[in-house]
Amino acid sequence: MKLYYAPSACSLASHIVLRELQLPFELVRVDIRAKRTAEGDDFLAINPKGYVAALTLDDGQVLTEVPALLQYLADLRPEAGLAPPAGSWERVRLQELLSFLASEIHTGGCALLFNPRVPEDAKPFFRERLGMRLDGIAADLDGRDYLLGERFGVADAFFFTMLRWLPHLGLDLARWPVFGAYMARIEPRPAVRDALAAEAA
Repeated sequence: MKLYYAPSACSLASHIVLRELQLPFELVRVDIRAKRTAEGDDFLAINPKGYVAALTLDDGQVLTEVPALLQYLADLRPEAGLAPPAGSWERVRLQELLSFLASEIHTGGCALLFNPRVPEDAKPFFRERLGMRLDGIAADLDGRDYLLGERFGVADAFFFTMLRWLPHLGLDLARWPVFGAYMARIEPRPAVRDALAAEAA
């Protein structure tokens, strides 16, 4: 497998999960603006959507979209417990959470604040709306170690990735003390440290 990534982008979640599962993979850096890989290939020929993450499978198929990628990877090694079993009610709850993270926190929040084409006078509105969504997650997380209970899972890899963006978007993590404790549980994980180090190299 090949994971196409940009440093600290949402592809970090898939990168962490690949390392958590100890799956063999090749890491390929992408220049998102130029749409070229580090090898000089046209990234649009690999993923016409033009953004990471993209995962090329051994049979040549390409899988995109973080919620789909995370569940696909988790199902390759179900014994690792990074996602509830397919078909279970708990899996439906995971799909609900991943959809919320992708639509409301990532695309409907962080991505808008990162976008230089969004007028500056509109950003306070999006910042406030994102803060309200994060308030809800903080309330849900209070009293538990991870988003879906006491065990690290694929949703945590995704949310951890986005929490790392907040200081760059004008949102102070101190507003949500529970997130600081949450990140402190996740950051020391070997897979997380290794993924961050590889992307920083």
